[in-house]
This record gives sequence, C-alpha cells and structure tokens, in this order.
Amino acid sequence: MRYWIAAAVMTTALAIAANAQAAETRCGWIENPTPANWWLEDAENTWTIMTQGDDAGEVEGMELISDISEHDYVKTNGNYGYACACMSVETDGKDRITRILSFRQLKLAKCRADKALKFPG
Repeated sequence: MRYWIAAAVMTTALAIAANAQAAETRCGWIENPTPANWWLEDAENTWTIMTQGDDAGEVEGMELISDISEHDYVKTNGNYGYACACMSVETDGKDRITRILSFRQLKLAKCRADKALKFPG
C-alpha cells in the first residue's frame, strides 16, 4: 500500500513539474496606446499582454507594471504611450504573455540603442 501511495505522489509531482512554465526575460518596448491595450515588442516578437474586450481578461501580475508615465516614456495619445522595459514573464510560446513575474522600466535610450528592436507604433 505504501508503495502505491509513494508512486502516486511521485507521478503527481513529475506531472506538475513537466507542466510548469519557465520564466523568460523579455526586454523591449512596452506599449499602452489606449485603455486596456498592452503589449511588449522585443527582438523576437510582439507579445500581447492584454487587449480591450478580450475574453481572457487581465493577466496575472499586471499590477507589477507601474505607471509608465512616471518615468522615461513617450506620450502618444493623451495619457497613453510607450516606454522601454524588461519583464520576467511566462508566455504561451507563441505571442501572448500569460503571467508577469516582474517589471523594470528602463531609460528610453536603452531600447533606442538596440538595433534589434523596431521603433514602436
């Protein structure tokens, strides 16, 4: 009996570990052009964080993104715009950020100097 319980616990632990998402560090332009629309454009992809009217709702960890207008950023539409940032995130492996683990806003010059990044917009 003990063997079966131990085997079940080990199998469950292995299944959980296999399904765990690995954190990725993504750096680039964090864009918020209009209410509830957020994405991060790095050298590899445009990563959707959330879009207005999306059934998926707010991404876990969204509260970690501070008010980007309080630091080095470009205003493009009223109180909306873009900045440079690095984020630790989990993704769906395609084009969507599914969880934000950390957020750090950088100077605009950092992204402007990165030739691998496209200009936002």
